[in-house]
Amino acid sequence: MVNQERLSIKQVSSLAGVSVRTLHFYDQIGLLIPQRTRENNYRFYTQESLLKLQQILFYREMAFSLDQIAAILNQPDFDLVEALEEHRDALKGKAKRLNTLLETIDNTISNLKGQKDMTQTQYFRGFSDEQQAEYEKEAAQKWDPEMVHESNRRYKNLSQAEKDALGAKGERITLALRDAMPKGVNAPEVQALVGEWQRHISFFSDCPDEMLLGLGTMYMDDPRFKAFYDRIDPKLAEFFAEAIKVYCAERGVTE
Repeated sequence: MVNQERLSIKQVSSLAGVSVRTLHFYDQIGLLIPQRTRENNYRFYTQESLLKLQQILFYREMAFSLDQIAAILNQPDFDLVEALEEHRDALKGKAKRLNTLLETIDNTISNLKGQKDMTQTQYFRGFSDEQQAEYEKEAAQKWDPEMVHESNRRYKNLSQAEKDALGAKGERITLALRDAMPKGVNAPEVQALVGEWQRHISFFSDCPDEMLLGLGTMYMDDPRFKAFYDRIDPKLAEFFAEAIKVYCAERGVTE
């Protein structure tokens, strides 16, 4: 049964932990418009309003801009249940990554104390597979919000073995780029790895050369991307970005 209760802006602010000022702003930009009473034109919110606000907060939690959120929520085929399922999967993935990172920290501490051996690949467990996939999907969102939904659908249909294989492939390419850094960004081996990377991330969303060039810029400018690559090598983010520029320039795409 649908709850028909009318809630004031102060009640919604208290329930959701969102300031009255923010709710007014969402109203002004058309993101969350309350209904109004006929008698005195007072604003009020319904159950439907609360569910929409919940979606806004979920997308904000995933660092989507307000413009991007509006584009998603205003799509004619927007499905609330599907969106909630995607949020649930994203949070499960985040929890899994955090647990993996905690395990990596514990193993590294044991390694430094001489209590446990670790391979180079094990140093980066939790950094190189699903986390990077999430970053790539977020970057794709800047070009087309629907890309995120499509990539989520693709990823959800994979078996765990397929997800592990996909993550391992991304890790292999990243580590190969690190190892090839002494050869320079113009080296055929490096350029081949950039092409392989483009094909790899195309699994999550189409990645034309223009988008790849934009991603290369983000690898340097976005603190999260840069931190991710800097953990592997302090110069990898810069190297990767420059290698992508060379790759795209050879294909006629420049900034």
